[in-house]
Amino acid sequence: MKFQIVSVVAATVAAIGLTFSSVDTRAAQKDIVETAVNAGQFKTLAAALGAAKLVTTLKGSGPFTVFAPTDAAFAKLPKRKLNALKRSPAKLKAVLLYHVAAGRLEAADVAERSRIKTLNGKRVRIRVTNSKVFVNRARVTTPDVGAANGVIHVIDRVLLPHRR
Repeated sequence: MKFQIVSVVAATVAAIGLTFSSVDTRAAQKDIVETAVNAGQFKTLAAALGAAKLVTTLKGSGPFTVFAPTDAAFAKLPKRKLNALKRSPAKLKAVLLYHVAAGRLEAADVAERSRIKTLNGKRVRIRVTNSKVFVNRARVTTPDVGAANGVIHVIDRVLLPHRR
């Protein structure tokens, strides 16, 4: 069953990859930060990376896997939560690092795992439902956006680490 799910996800990713192949080739010349900025739908993420002083890290050699929430994903956050993150660089940094994993994990690699350790030390949960990949409750809307120092998977929600 798991092999069938992975096969379906791999086929879906391959089809989507063909659609975005010209974008992926150009993006591979740029690092993760430049790729996200050039996409135009990550203005909030880019500003947050700057505020948390993570731009230099994500411009580094990596490789990194970034689960990147769009501006629309940030808009879903309650204003109170977003303002609290803006006021606390340490909390903002922890949340942003919860979106980044070490290594280059393509969508097929992600789909084969049940959890992935992030750079903030906590793990995100991975599940595949009806050929859709979810990271915690966020759906991967665009997988495998290549960058010179890793890969971006676009997600539709901001990931918030659980408190323990």
